[in-house]
Amino acid sequence: MSHTDPSAPVVLQATGLRKSFGDLEVLRSIDLTVRKGEVVALIGPSGSGKTTVLRSLNGLEVPDGGTIAVGEDLELDFSHPVADVHRYALRDRSAMVFQAHNLFPHKTVLQNVVEGPTVVQKVPRDQAVAEARALLERVGLADKEDVHPHQLSGGQQQRVGIVRALALKPELLLFDEPTSALDPELVGEVLGVMKQLATEGWTMVVVTHELQFARQVADEVVFMDGGVIVERGAPAAFFTAPAHERTRQFLDRLLNPLG
Repeated sequence: MSHTDPSAPVVLQATGLRKSFGDLEVLRSIDLTVRKGEVVALIGPSGSGKTTVLRSLNGLEVPDGGTIAVGEDLELDFSHPVADVHRYALRDRSAMVFQAHNLFPHKTVLQNVVEGPTVVQKVPRDQAVAEARALLERVGLADKEDVHPHQLSGGQQQRVGIVRALALKPELLLFDEPTSALDPELVGEVLGVMKQLATEGWTMVVVTHELQFARQVADEVVFMDGGVIVERGAPAAFFTAPAHERTRQFLDRLLNPLG
């Protein structure tokens, strides 16, 4: 399912990203290009480096080398030390939806959503509240604005996490396995919201093990293993005729878990 014009402007360009933790080389020269309105799915086994890529794009992790550019006016070169102010600028361009949603437990749903716009972006409170309510209505949570996170199901909490990211109006949405902590019957409601965002033209990079979602929604699927990109391509070709044996093994293991 392609929503992207190949001539659409590049929102994100990562080139040659490298990262080690001690002697463990986690990323080895990762290149990634994401155009406006594109959905890129990162898949691969645990420990392949997917989440480290995502955290690097958001400035939560500092690569040891390579460059990350967002838009036309922000490019960070990690071959030398990068000032915190520049990492924060990177974070301002994107919003992360975490595996465990990371909501403030002592704040209501509405307070969680308006926190970023009012505190970080200095949006007037009345405006932030109005926009937050509109977003909550879009994901079916208009009646939950005054409850606290512990009163919600896992799927509802994750939908609030998505709304909190949308409220920041980022150029890029980053999802780190947003359904992996959910009970199976709650996965669909979160994926449904993400599919809707894709059709609305949001630019998204999604780390996921939901292969059906990647097949249906992504413009490009990127398979990582051992800190490198093994294979990438449009879903139709990627899932039906993968070029690399390692990709075939991985897909077979996930699609046919009982052998």
